[in-house]
Amino acid sequence: MISTQIKNVELEFETDPLGFSPHRIDAGTLAMLSVTDFHPGERILDLGCGYGVVGILAAKLAGQENVILCDISEGAVERARANARRNQVPELEIRVSDAFSGVPERNFALILSNPPYHADFSVPRRFIEEGFKRLAVGGRMVMVTKRLDWYKNKLTAVFGGVKVYEINGYHVFVAHKRASTVKKKDKTAGKLSKKLQRKQGRKENRKKAMKAAE
Repeated sequence: MISTQIKNVELEFETDPLGFSPHRIDAGTLAMLSVTDFHPGERILDLGCGYGVVGILAAKLAGQENVILCDISEGAVERARANARRNQVPELEIRVSDAFSGVPERNFALILSNPPYHADFSVPRRFIEEGFKRLAVGGRMVMVTKRLDWYKNKLTAVFGGVKVYEINGYHVFVAHKRASTVKKKDKTAGKLSKKLQRKQGRKENRKKAMKAAE
């Protein structure tokens, strides 16, 4: 059992002795929370919630009706549900989900994640690319890892920029979904569409030429 205080909120967490950071709150998670503000009414997603630290804190500060937690592990989800009850946010929505597969909602104001950075980059790539689509304009994605270059480059490519904090050996990334980035992506998509249209037009012209030659 972990008893702690984060952002002046008293919290208790039951953990799995064989799970992630069972004896203390993970230092990376604390680093991420130190640069994150939660506002009442914000729609928030805790992506890869583990036993629920981030999402439960968010629920205490922003309202449990506004927060969703998810994790690919059924065991983690069950423990997070128990911890939600323990911390007086029993109605908190906590789901089993492989990345966003079980989260159809969109227009989040904030998505937070402490991804499995000891694995390859396929998981964080999905988190970042799909997370951009799920954020409302003006929303932000906050991630923490011990790796710098790949995350900085990927978040910059998708969001158009990212702010990086170095805290206790961790890198915390904060990327905002700006209207200008959305418009730029829409414009790029339009160009690709026109290219396809021109290609299709050339095919149609060849077919007409062949038919006229018969």
